[in-house]
Amino acid sequence: MPGRHVTDHQMRLYMKFRQTDAPPLAAAKASFSGSTAYRFEQDRRLPSQKIVTRDRRRPDPLTDIFDGEIVPMLQAAPGLRPVAIFEEMQRRHPELSPGIRRTIERRIRAWRALHGTEQDVIFRQVHEPGRMGLSDFTAMGELHVTIAGAALDHRLYHFRLACSGFAHVHVILGGESYVALAEGLQNALWALGGAPREHRSDSLSAAFRNLDKAAREDLTQRYDALCAHYGMEPTRNNRGVAHENGSIESPHGHLKKVVRDALLMRGTADFDDLCAYRQFIDELISRGNARNARRIEAERPSLQALPGRRTCDYEETIVTVTSSGGFTLRKVFYTVPSRLIGHRLRVRLYDDRLDLFIGGTSLMSLPRGRADAKGKHGHVVDYRHVIHALRRKPMALLGLVYRDQLFPRDAYRRTFDRLLERMPERPACKLMVDLLALAHDRGCEADLAAILTAGLDAGTAPDMAILRERFAPDPAALPQVVVHLTPLVAYEALLDGGVGEAA
Repeated sequence: MPGRHVTDHQMRLYMKFRQTDAPPLAAAKASFSGSTAYRFEQDRRLPSQKIVTRDRRRPDPLTDIFDGEIVPMLQAAPGLRPVAIFEEMQRRHPELSPGIRRTIERRIRAWRALHGTEQDVIFRQVHEPGRMGLSDFTAMGELHVTIAGAALDHRLYHFRLACSGFAHVHVILGGESYVALAEGLQNALWALGGAPREHRSDSLSAAFRNLDKAAREDLTQRYDALCAHYGMEPTRNNRGVAHENGSIESPHGHLKKVVRDALLMRGTADFDDLCAYRQFIDELISRGNARNARRIEAERPSLQALPGRRTCDYEETIVTVTSSGGFTLRKVFYTVPSRLIGHRLRVRLYDDRLDLFIGGTSLMSLPRGRADAKGKHGHVVDYRHVIHALRRKPMALLGLVYRDQLFPRDAYRRTFDRLLERMPERPACKLMVDLLALAHDRGCEADLAAILTAGLDAGTAPDMAILRERFAPDPAALPQVVVHLTPLVAYEALLDGGVGEAA
């Protein structure tokens, strides 16, 4: 055929058919042209016998340095990069042309193929249905997701069945931890409806890094107990060997690409709240599971049955509420109602919240906070917990440690900054505390924030008289209604009279 070289096999066929056929017919049977056949009639050597080795067209620039200088370097440091060797040769021999870089790279590659060290081999596995599930975490900071304009520092917990590809993803607000693993893993297993016989993780290296030996052993025991509850054998891949977790490391990259593409098609990476973002992630994962539905359904009968209930997916600790109106846990200060000062509370620590108990009675849930990356303490503050005390001590607002976290919305913080610019500190603090008290007493936090924003734009200060009239009535000024209950004896007399008339 045009553009293709005749092979030795075609030449042998031609010579066989040539014994009985004319050159054009024998050539057609051997799949080349008649003109080529007449050339072969002049020279019947095989094509491989006609190949002439091409000599070099220019002198070899590495003749004097490859065996004498480059090879000893490769033998002494097998991991040395070719570009580093090229730069070193240029330093030693300034006369060498920059164009020999590719020559050095090809020569080193050929030398390593013959004399280099043995490399690690990846063994492809046959995944048995129902045997292995894998867990890992992946950071999502590069996608710049925001919640109501604020950057969301988060990771994704990713669970996957090696055989069918079933996936479950859970948004994690903190770092890698046992709590995040336990919550995400159990959510995945109950969504799947079964448990694999083996669960593999990457040793939770980030969670263990800063713990002492006793704490590491405690977390290991808890992880083993979690797997035992679901009848799974816990296994871990060797630290730093990502391909041992290849059935989930590779899907990590695909997951990030899917999320990135979905955010681009959505037109924005900002969400109204965390719940909306979690629903967004769940929808993306459900699409992938729908594509693998047949394989997932085929693997489900091979899974182990789930136990009767979930196991513990939180950490529990005891805290004491101090005179500051709160407690400190994991370098974060949380406020609680002041009536709890002096009490010991039992705290269940989840990835995204704290559940508080006094004895066996549930009190409330608080959003979980995190300390600053530089080690600075964080604050989770609800102004409703301390507003009654601020009314008596309004000047405490001026130097309050958690003042910025006290304001429920940005409009309140900006208003206080404006007040400090325009009036003395004492009346500014008094007016700001009155605004917070108004938002609390009248239940108008959002509406009041809108009015404060309009005042900031217009350059006017808030007027408490007008605002109190705007958000009337005052709960303290409402009339007291006294309800007089009718004695039950009156109902009995009424019933007795009705029975007598009927008789």
